Order: sequence, then C-alpha cells, then structure tokens
Amino acid sequence: MQIRKLGNSSLEVSALGLGCMRMSFGDSPIGDKQAMIAFLHQAVERGITFFDTAEVYGPFTNEELVGEALEPFRGQVVIATKFGFKHGDGTGPSPSTGLDSRPEQIKRVAEASLKRLRVEAIDLFYQHRVDPNVPIEDVAGAVKDLIQAGKVKHFGLSEAGANTIRRAHAVQPVTALQSEYSMWWRSPEAEILPTCEELGIGFVPFSPLGRGYLTGKIDETATFDKSDVRSTSPRFTPEALKANKVVIDLITRIGEHKNATPAQIALAWLLAQQPWIVPIPGSRKLERLDENLGAVNISLTAEDLREIDSALAQMSIQGDRYAAQMNQLTQK
Repeated sequence: MQIRKLGNSSLEVSALGLGCMRMSFGDSPIGDKQAMIAFLHQAVERGITFFDTAEVYGPFTNEELVGEALEPFRGQVVIATKFGFKHGDGTGPSPSTGLDSRPEQIKRVAEASLKRLRVEAIDLFYQHRVDPNVPIEDVAGAVKDLIQAGKVKHFGLSEAGANTIRRAHAVQPVTALQSEYSMWWRSPEAEILPTCEELGIGFVPFSPLGRGYLTGKIDETATFDKSDVRSTSPRFTPEALKANKVVIDLITRIGEHKNATPAQIALAWLLAQQPWIVPIPGSRKLERLDENLGAVNISLTAEDLREIDSALAQMSIQGDRYAAQMNQLTQK
C-alpha cells in the first residue's frame, strides 16, 4: 500500500482510506457487527491505515464498532472522527438535530469519543459542519486546547469554505479538510483545493465514487430505500441518472484501455490530482474493497488526465447533490 502525507503535517496514512459510516448507520440493511469487525480487520491486513467515523453516525454506534474492531491495531492505524451535531432522534446529521460546536460541547464530545474509540488520543478531530452560531476561532481554540492536553493529535474541518479554513488555520493549523469531491462533484477545485495547497492542508474526499454512481452499477431503473440518503437526492432521480450516464461512458472507455473498472478509474483520477489527496470510499464487502484498492496501482498519464478533464468540462451534471435542507449545511 502506498503511503501519503496529509499536507504539511506529520500525519501519514494509506493512499486510500476507508469510510466506515455505512457499516452501522445509513441505508438499510446495516452490516452485522461481527461481520463488520472481521471486515475492518481484513482492511488492515490489506494495508489500509486510515479509518473515518463520527459521533453522529448512529449516533455513537459507529465509533463503538470502529473502536472495538481496531483496538488490536492501536498505534498502527489512524482513526478520524467528528464533532459538531446535537443528537435528537438518532436519524443522523440533519437540520432537525441541529449544530453545536460550542467549545464546551467539543470537549465533551472528545471525552466521549476517546472512550468509544478506545484510544488515548484522537488522531484527527474534524468539525463535521460549520456552526454559524460559533466563531470558527472559538472552535479552533477548543481543539487547540485538546491538542495541548494530549487528547487530540490533529485538527480537521469538513465542508468548510475557504475563508473559514483560513480563519481556523490562523488559530490552530488545520491538518485536513474533508469534503465531497469526485468526477461528478468538482466544486472544491475552484477555491478549496488552491487554499489547501497554499496552506499545506491535506484533502480527504468523501463520496469519491459519487455515492456509488461512479461504479457504473446504478442506472435510471435503480430504486432506493427511504433510509438511503440517495432516495431524496435530486442527483439520483431517474432523469438525472439517465442524463449523467455520459460520465460513466467516459470512465468505462478509459477503463477498457487500462484494464480497470469505472470505480478504479474514478479513484485513480482523484489520486492523480494531488499527492496530498486521500479518498475515503465506503465499503462493506471485501470484493468492493479489493476493487477500490486496485485503483492505487493504476497510472493515469498526463494525456489521460487531459482527455478526462476535457470531456468532463463539456458535461453538465444534472441534479443537486443534496436535498435543499442538507445543502444548507455545506461550504460556509
């Protein structure tokens, strides 16, 4: 497994991480606990050292799963978790649960996450979403206190805008920014990636396979359980799925020349953008994990990348990535 460094920090992780949310939270059916523990062990055996969870996934159950599964590998793996949401009915991050990044809440969450993750220090502690009611300087200051106390090692932000990143970084250096980024969501290229490069911040794309669409296995006939976030996403209506097939056609064609699947091309494209980008595709099946890991060994030439970028520039991706209420929680 190739190793990458997140920005100018000392934090080194596997070139591909693993998003753990869907192992115990999200679309039905969720994974069997013992099967997911075994799966996480297999991920470590394959060289993955970077695992992503959050307090709100459940809430709490995902951190507990990750903590139990990775306890035998303490010191060998990096676990990232997140703070920033209140907890209401347990349905997850939505405006109904509310945001809460008050310093006292951040410190309370850290103490609880340490116990669930079974670690002495949180490797990477992200603010899950920017809280408009709490100055980002106060958020960064609270995490700085936790770092000085030895309870957190690195500070991260998720879905934050460029100005917010700069303000936070001035108080406590930001190690990584986690935001959605893929072939069909390239918004970070305008301001976010240049800001990260300038400040020496690593970038961690979530949903690097477009919530499964870029695997090429979803078409306009797909249906989604009401527990699945895609069931309310404008990007996953039959009309949008059909219109956006041009992206799948592109990466399928590139893959045929590289003896690679569409998913592998989509991940290889992300890895080729910058050496400090570390995607975290989510998976619950070993065959999908192995497929994703194959992307690390795919080399896209400068000509390949120009061809892809030229083709993508001519496409107009249909549909917002979130329903309106979730869009309110991004890029502030």
